Amino acid sequence: MRITPDAQHLTRLPAASWLPTATAHAARADALTADHRTRRARGEKHAVEDFLFEYYPTKPATLRVWHPGAGVVLEPGPDGPSPLAGRRWYRTADDGGVSLDVDAFLAERGSAVSFVVGLLEATASRPAFTGCFGLHEWAMVYRERPDEHRHALPLRLGEAATDAVVESHRIRCSHFDAFRFFTPEAGPLNARQPTRTTQVADEQPGCLHAAMDVYKWATKLGPLVPGDLLLDSFELAREIRYTDMAASPYDFSSYDLEPVAIETPDGKADYVRRQRDYAERSNELRNRLVSACGLSARTPSAP
Repeated sequence: MRITPDAQHLTRLPAASWLPTATAHAARADALTADHRTRRARGEKHAVEDFLFEYYPTKPATLRVWHPGAGVVLEPGPDGPSPLAGRRWYRTADDGGVSLDVDAFLAERGSAVSFVVGLLEATASRPAFTGCFGLHEWAMVYRERPDEHRHALPLRLGEAATDAVVESHRIRCSHFDAFRFFTPEAGPLNARQPTRTTQVADEQPGCLHAAMDVYKWATKLGPLVPGDLLLDSFELAREIRYTDMAASPYDFSSYDLEPVAIETPDGKADYVRRQRDYAERSNELRNRLVSACGLSARTPSAP
């Protein structure tokens, strides 16, 4: 496994360049997580955004740390070497230059990197399927008692009408980590039965959960991912999460979130329009992540 650029083609950044970049990155991350941090300090829950910090368990403090990516040497500044010098997988040269020790990182995480790159490439290579209409969230509450629902919110159409929407549509979810939360009654209704083993073969860019997961894969790739790419992935995941919940059966009016009524023709059209946009934008991020790794995985296996 090799990551380019190699050691003979390192880019050197003077402190006058990387210091402002790192500072701006931290400020951008702080702005993106400010509301969450305020709510957390108050002990308040948020049915939309908490997902981004619980299902994807990356802390705000981690998001604000800027990484330059592989093949970059950060020259020392007025206060000495970059703060990254004290972090895992970084090395400091005799001249004070700090860079990612790619070999050390791959020695520990190489199989995971190979899996992630293989999944990203496979997903981006497929056409976007836009016929699922976000019914995965409906299948997660199908024939379920109100006290068992994942969110303490009422259903927009009520229990019986929500079940009727599920029963009147063909459920075609391709994402295992969504499918595994289907109710026992909804699982057999899905046109396919995705598993962890078939994940690489199943995922496609039209899936909102696969698009949100680009952020997860960015966090799994750790310091290989430049800071701007990590935050771009987070921002897209947050935007998609709002659509995912707007298209869900829950009543999010208490959050001032207008529903995407996928049980109607207009709602379906709106969902598909957003789906196509997210597919294109998530593929751009997938390609950037693969480029950041500089390798291609041939036979990915689960990490």
